[in-house]
Amino acid sequence: MDTKVLYVVAVLIAALSGGYYYYSGKAKKLDVDSVKNMTYSAQGVHLTQTDEQGNLYIRAEVKQLQQNMQQKTSQLDQLNAVMYKQGKPDATFYAKQANAYNDNSKVILSGDVVATTLSDQGKMEFHTDELIGYPKTRELETQHSVIVQSQNAEFVSQGLKANLNNGQYEFYKIRGKYAPSS
Repeated sequence: MDTKVLYVVAVLIAALSGGYYYYSGKAKKLDVDSVKNMTYSAQGVHLTQTDEQGNLYIRAEVKQLQQNMQQKTSQLDQLNAVMYKQGKPDATFYAKQANAYNDNSKVILSGDVVATTLSDQGKMEFHTDELIGYPKTRELETQHSVIVQSQNAEFVSQGLKANLNNGQYEFYKIRGKYAPSS
């Protein structure tokens, strides 16, 4: 057999097998868009987050976390969190469930929610069944009934708006008792 014929046959077989290999594997490649649709889940999550200056901002423990990358949402079970301001604990949060939206810019706490603000004047606890928090602006709000407990007072409010940066609180339709310290 002539070497030219052998060379042409070898190139033809290589081209055919290369084409088959290329086109048969293409259907099995991972589609990049499918990664965006993935939902991740984890159990026993411990989170520590810092602010832009590197100061401790939040510490949280979560029993279970599910995160949807495409919708930028998270679902957290048994949330225990502590927010810090200037290196000191500033507020604590507990909820049976939390749903975070838009990369955690809005978090809805639900189920036996307890939020506690800590200051030099003492602590103030808020008990409710739903509380909406905006971690970046450090604001809280709800239209649900809130039981507020502090060192000097205990009352029920039919809603709450709070700014944790400046300590401003708005309560609606308050019922309760106030006993100032003497």
